[in-house]
Amino acid sequence: MTEESARTVANVILGAAAVGAAYVIVRNPPLRRLAWRFARTALTATIPAWLGKEVHQAWVESGRDTL
Repeated sequence: MTEESARTVANVILGAAAVGAAYVIVRNPPLRRLAWRFARTALTATIPAWLGKEVHQAWVESGRDTL
């Protein structure tokens, strides 16, 4: 088996596992609520924190004085 075909097989297996996990989450209400909570946390906390860090890093790299 070549490396390329091994990667393709691995990608197919990972994709099938992701689809299976999504199916289980969608069909199970407690897991669905948990998934929504994680998504809401990512959108309201993780992404803004990452964006703020990136803006700060860009400001520092621009060489401007801090406020």
